[in-house]
Amino acid sequence: MENEILLGKKILIVEDDISSRLYLNKILERTGVVALSACDGREAVAIASRDPEIDLILMDIQLPIIDGYEAAAQIRKFRSDVIIIAQTAYSLSGEREKVISSGFDDYIVKPFSVREVVARIKAVLRRTEQKQVQPQPILRFEGLEINASSYDVRVDGKSVPLTPKEVEILYLLASQPGRVFDREQILAKVWGYDYFGDTRAVDTQIKRIRQKLPQDSVDWGIKTVYGIGYKFETGK
Repeated sequence: MENEILLGKKILIVEDDISSRLYLNKILERTGVVALSACDGREAVAIASRDPEIDLILMDIQLPIIDGYEAAAQIRKFRSDVIIIAQTAYSLSGEREKVISSGFDDYIVKPFSVREVVARIKAVLRRTEQKQVQPQPILRFEGLEINASSYDVRVDGKSVPLTPKEVEILYLLASQPGRVFDREQILAKVWGYDYFGDTRAVDTQIKRIRQKLPQDSVDWGIKTVYGIGYKFETGK
């Protein structure tokens, strides 16, 4: 069944243009989605905080009250597992890199067709579910545990709030300690396609991961291999 991946999924549409919001809501509901909607960033945060069953958020960047960047950042404080797709304008300088550094998992460029939106949502959900259906070994190092199947990272037994993409990057590097991955390889293996055509997005994600993990008093960490990429190093 073409829309089987969407059946029963709960999606929050965050869009201040009422006609666009209602149209997206109508189209997605036809695919079997349970569609919720919000007209501004503050309302989106409130709805996401009340409903832990939301699977995906389709969020416009240019929103009133608080914009999409701030809304995503606030949602990430209590929902590191939810998928957030940004609706963004490709022409805005620096917009694409800023999207990935703000906790979004994917993006779609305006103007877009509804068919394109549905296809992108399906692709992201399919990739996520495939990784959950095929359990991966839990990686353990001194004081560090990385569970890619449940998207859970723990340091000394305490959960670290990494986003799904941050967990996937960390798992990729830690799965082969000492191996150097260049930025193009990380983009291809984690996103499954050339995400932005801009490898600086990888640098931004690595920076976010480092900010959330301890850097001192541990014998492991992500090391930059200048001019090439990154590797996970133990016994440093």
